Amino acid sequence: MARRRRGIEVFSLSFLDVVSCGFGAVILLLIIARTAEPLVIQRVQADLRATVARLGRDIQGTESRAATLDRKVRAQRAARDRARAPIPRLEAELSAIQARLPVARAGTRAEDVIAGRLTEARQKLTAEMRRLRARARRRPSRDTPIGGVPVDSDYIVFIIDTSGSMFENAWPLVLRKLTETLAVYPHVKGIQVMNDMGRYMYSQYAGRWIPDTPARRRAIVERLRTWSPFSNSSPVEGITEAIRRFAAPDKKVSLYVFGDEFSTGTLESVVREVKRLNPADRAGHHRVRIHAIGFPTQFARPEGAQITGLRFAALMRILASGNDGTFVGLNSYRR
Repeated sequence: MARRRRGIEVFSLSFLDVVSCGFGAVILLLIIARTAEPLVIQRVQADLRATVARLGRDIQGTESRAATLDRKVRAQRAARDRARAPIPRLEAELSAIQARLPVARAGTRAEDVIAGRLTEARQKLTAEMRRLRARARRRPSRDTPIGGVPVDSDYIVFIIDTSGSMFENAWPLVLRKLTETLAVYPHVKGIQVMNDMGRYMYSQYAGRWIPDTPARRRAIVERLRTWSPFSNSSPVEGITEAIRRFAAPDKKVSLYVFGDEFSTGTLESVVREVKRLNPADRAGHHRVRIHAIGFPTQFARPEGAQITGLRFAALMRILASGNDGTFVGLNSYRR
């Protein structure tokens, strides 16, 4: 007798168990997820707040720096505008000066031409004409010493101590003595002025002769009134510079040293160096005469401070006597 097969039950107990467990798991996951979500949101919100606060601080710092830079830019622009303000006026002045420059140059050239012609005319004078001119002017010949100082040179160099003791105490007398010295040379072929350090009064004529004209003589005297470059109160540098630059076998050159002190170095070394630079020829004559005028400013000081003045007098006596010149020591520096 055949058995009857049992029908398959789709929704059996086991299947329902599995489905129930699956639903329970899903519900459990939903519960867990809903429980953790507020914590995650809070952390994210905290991080966002911190980021916003930091960015806010950065923005404030950037705005502060931008404001500072803006103020600096405005200040620089204002300074630039102030600096540019005089430019139109200066350009106008420059244009005016440039317009006058050709006239001034023409006048200088004409003056130089006249001076050159006068020099040429003097050179062509005969001995009799020179004698008559000297008698008419009541002036001594250039070959005759004036006050013991020979005035036969065609080129003269003034070496002037510009230290404080000279500038503050003896400057009016320095101006007077320079003017008097120029007066005994009615005309020379070249003039030069430097201080005791060898610094030239006119840098554009450094190492060159300044042409001698009445206008240039007046300009030298006027410039000397306020000319006071640095000085070490020693004439050595100026003397050696003048000999090196201007001594020449075909020129008669005289140095005029105006000073009151010899503060550095030894007499022997200076005399030896000058002798090397300015040797005598076979006839015993030197290419450069060295004259000197001593201003007694140091003798108004206490006795112990007078030594530099005595050293200047001793040095210049030796140099003048050994180089065809004359030393004149003044007994006052006020007149």
